[in-house]
Amino acid sequence: MLSRSAERLYWLARYLERTENIARLVNVHMNLLMDLPKGVEMGWRQLILINASQEEFAQKYTIANERNITRFLLADNTYSGSLISSLSAARENIRTTRELLPDEAWEQVNEMYLFAKKNLDTVSNRRQRVLFLNEILRSCQRFTGLLSGYMSHNHPYRFIRLGRSIERADMTSRILDLASLLLSESRSEEVRQYEAILWMNILKALNALLMYRQQMHSRINGDDVLNFLLQDEDLPSSVGCCISVLLDCINKLPNNDDLPQTLIELQAYVKAIDTRQTTQKQLRGILDNLQNKLGDFHNKVADNWFLSV
Repeated sequence: MLSRSAERLYWLARYLERTENIARLVNVHMNLLMDLPKGVEMGWRQLILINASQEEFAQKYTIANERNITRFLLADNTYSGSLISSLSAARENIRTTRELLPDEAWEQVNEMYLFAKKNLDTVSNRRQRVLFLNEILRSCQRFTGLLSGYMSHNHPYRFIRLGRSIERADMTSRILDLASLLLSESRSEEVRQYEAILWMNILKALNALLMYRQQMHSRINGDDVLNFLLQDEDLPSSVGCCISVLLDCINKLPNNDDLPQTLIELQAYVKAIDTRQTTQKQLRGILDNLQNKLGDFHNKVADNWFLSV
């Protein structure tokens, strides 16, 4: 397989995973704010923090309200991290690699892009936004299922899994980074009172609530949620599971150099995290370091297999 094709498949998966992540975050956040009373400090600005896009948002908007933030995250084609920008980039990558994928894959992504472009103006209305996001989520899941069921699980498929897993692990770490603020001793009494609802919505954001309940058989607890989403090797959205998938893909790809050892070290780093023995400040440092390690691994993948410009 050509290096350029491998890179496009990798980024196709990253951009589609990013599209789904943004849609799920906005959808779950709307539900969260309806569950919480006014005054609890969990406003829309949290979504800007998760995506580390404070500067870009501030350049375009002066007020961080629901309308502006949802417009920025979903419909702003000048912001590279928005849903429409991610979907557009995914469409371009699949357009140039159609010969490596089932015909239905291109049709699925193209139809999703055309639907999003046609309905972008509806995201300002909350009811219409819910319908829009639900359709995007269904389309992303159909695409993932289509590849899993129809595509040979060969090298092209492994580069897709690589991109998806790195993007997924990065988003999980970002959500947990923000969620770690809930452990702060300075949090208000109102936040303490509704803490279980907040953790529940974090699980929903990662589509992990049912799996958590099946495994834990107990009330939702912050430390348990953090450990589950960091270390569980069976949950697709957990960092530990993503690293296991990465290791499986890397071991089956040619010319992988020292990449398996890098992942083994990253796996050990994640397994050693104990949220019960760390302060909130230490945990944030650990999660920031984890994001840097994932970024370094992406750079090694790019240096190893993709053409330098």
